[in-house]
Amino acid sequence: MDLSIIIVNWNSADFVIKCVSSIQRETKNLDYEIIVADSGSFDDCGAMLKREFPWVTFMQISENMGFARSNNTAFKAAHGKCILFLNPDTELVGSAINTMYERIQTLPNAGAIGCKLLNTDFSIQTSCVQSFPTILNQILDAEPLRLKWPNSCLWGVAALYASTDQPAEVEAISGAAVMLKRSVFEQVGLFSEDYFMYAEDIDLSYKIRKAGFTNYYIPQASIVHFGGGSSQQIPNNFSIVMMRESIWRFLCKSRGKTYGLGYRWAMLLSAVVRLILLSVVLPVQHIRQQQRTPDGALQKWGAILRWSLMRQQWLKQY
Repeated sequence: MDLSIIIVNWNSADFVIKCVSSIQRETKNLDYEIIVADSGSFDDCGAMLKREFPWVTFMQISENMGFARSNNTAFKAAHGKCILFLNPDTELVGSAINTMYERIQTLPNAGAIGCKLLNTDFSIQTSCVQSFPTILNQILDAEPLRLKWPNSCLWGVAALYASTDQPAEVEAISGAAVMLKRSVFEQVGLFSEDYFMYAEDIDLSYKIRKAGFTNYYIPQASIVHFGGGSSQQIPNNFSIVMMRESIWRFLCKSRGKTYGLGYRWAMLLSAVVRLILLSVVLPVQHIRQQQRTPDGALQKWGAILRWSLMRQQWLKQY
């Protein structure tokens, strides 16, 4: 079989159906299978697929094992020479999968292949590709900065704004849609299960490059990524804290525990500064009767502050 498409579902059954429909509609002349693994949500996804797409392989996992473990579990049932890991909250634009598959066969020393991820208004998502995390690019991580200086090596997004449609070498590929050969995925040891969610794609991209392969961004292939199909189902603070925890774990693995400690302290300083600024801005806006900054900003940076001080004990279970 040419390709196995693996989709992990967690409370996103409606997204899954639309995603599979777009694959069936747009992907031609390719021998592929789709494997949908439900990671402990039991949201009727299996029954819906059986009614509408009985040829899709459905796996029911008894608990929420997280992104990495769920994908690794589904991979064990896959038969394709190539694997596409695809988020459920995605829909193809044209023959995106065919294009990615053709490119992975011809590009030299291909590791992971990523595509152009689009918002619902067809604007580009700068999270398609990125540089590996550092203390500096995490402190300065803000969409306005990436848009103002897109060619900076801090972000690793220059390929998104290049004037050519040719494939470009990049550091990290978004896990929302990443294709690689089975042999490469097996060689690097599958997804690392050190993470419950977030940073698995960064870790995978890092291992692939470390093994001597090249990661490519393919601008000719486009996929709409709605974003938050699963993460909207969980409290915001969980996602915010888990993101920092996962990046910290990656930095400890790739750069050492001392560097990881430096990242934690940098996040502590950043949180303190942001909270001080917010404490000044909120009252001024209230006095001027302007639209008030959402309380979510205070909650976000408060959660990051507690994480940096290691006050989030619940993280131990992940």
